Amino acid sequence: MKALKQILAAGILCFGFLSAVHAIPPIEKLETFKGAKAYLVQTKSLPMVDIEVSIDAGDRYDPEGKSGLADMTAGLMKYGARSGSGLLNEAQIADEMADLGATIALSVSGERAILRIRTLSREDLLKRAVQLAAAMLSEPTYDPQVIAREKQRVITNLLEAETKPEYVLEKRFKKLVYGAYPLANSPSVKSIGAISAADLKQFHQKFYRGDRMIVSIVGDVSSMQANDIVQALLKKIPQNGAAINSLPQLSRSPIEPLAQREVQIPFDSQQAHIAMGMTAVTRSNPDYFPLLVGNYVLGGGGFVSRLMSEVREKRGLAYSVFSYFSPGKDAGIFQAGLQTKSDQGSVALEVLSNTIAKFISDGPTPGELAAAKSNLINGYPLRIDNNRKLLDNVSSIVWNDLPLDTLETWTKQVEAVTLEQVTAAFQKYLAMDRMKIVVLGAQNK
Repeated sequence: MKALKQILAAGILCFGFLSAVHAIPPIEKLETFKGAKAYLVQTKSLPMVDIEVSIDAGDRYDPEGKSGLADMTAGLMKYGARSGSGLLNEAQIADEMADLGATIALSVSGERAILRIRTLSREDLLKRAVQLAAAMLSEPTYDPQVIAREKQRVITNLLEAETKPEYVLEKRFKKLVYGAYPLANSPSVKSIGAISAADLKQFHQKFYRGDRMIVSIVGDVSSMQANDIVQALLKKIPQNGAAINSLPQLSRSPIEPLAQREVQIPFDSQQAHIAMGMTAVTRSNPDYFPLLVGNYVLGGGGFVSRLMSEVREKRGLAYSVFSYFSPGKDAGIFQAGLQTKSDQGSVALEVLSNTIAKFISDGPTPGELAAAKSNLINGYPLRIDNNRKLLDNVSSIVWNDLPLDTLETWTKQVEAVTLEQVTAAFQKYLAMDRMKIVVLGAQNK
């Protein structure tokens, strides 16, 4: 334990290692194993390793009437698994992680499930952490008693969430924007209640296989060690399986009259919550950078954004207002929003709409564009200044099939964006007569 503390202390002292390194470390492609792609970024200054397994098994694959299945399939892995030494219950898994000083976390987004490991790079500790994660990934037990308990916990959380305006707003907004696409659905008390142990095992068997996985590794390991990690993680994972039906394409938000695009939701709240948006681009879209830079001007730049100036500084309608693009591998959306006093909802919505409409029409000024590019470029080192952030970037690059030199070219692509490109991109992908609008808790006058 003393040795472990010494290694951890050394790691803390070196935590800011990347900020002192001028050269961005390259992404190395590793050997393919079990059909899975694998990548490595070596960072020798910190005795740590961060590992991610991305699985094409996100919420979009939830069966009809069983929303939440993908999330529960991943989440319950940490509550029981079969290892080489026998069954491991949740207490034993937690004790092993504590003994190692490691973390193993699972999460699910719309597109993918993610298993992440963070551990010291010392060989014996690294090996044990990988073995534990491999057992959770390949052979979760899905104990019926644990399932019943976790279903009840999720249902309780859902019932509580329904009392919160932010949750109700986002749920309704997602339904409006995604329409018939699978990501329109959200877990409910009924859908969680319908999930069985058999459903969890079947989902795991169907989606958790090598040809649907990408392994990303960042840290103090060599290429040979990284290949060994990949093979140890996926040793018991099947390489492939039965064909999986293709998902439908996300259709562009249609042109509709305002009455069909806007939804008013009564809610007992002192604040009116407003969300506005529509379908947009994927991460690999060639117009991604013009949209990124343009949105920094519009609503992504915090206190220096156009929306903040119009909504907060000039009119005092809201403390915070935002806009962003959320691009995935196969689908993406644009969203803007704010909170204001319940009796100012209509005014705030008008200002929000007018500001976005004007930006789509006219684009940024030369000064705004220059400032946005400068802020994005100067802030870039903070996006990759530790292993975890670097892993986030590597994961996004390889998941979205981007060039492996994206880390090195990112600032150059931002710098190359022109006024004409920003205006053309916003006019191509956004339109006010396609924007879905949800207003929750506003007082009608």
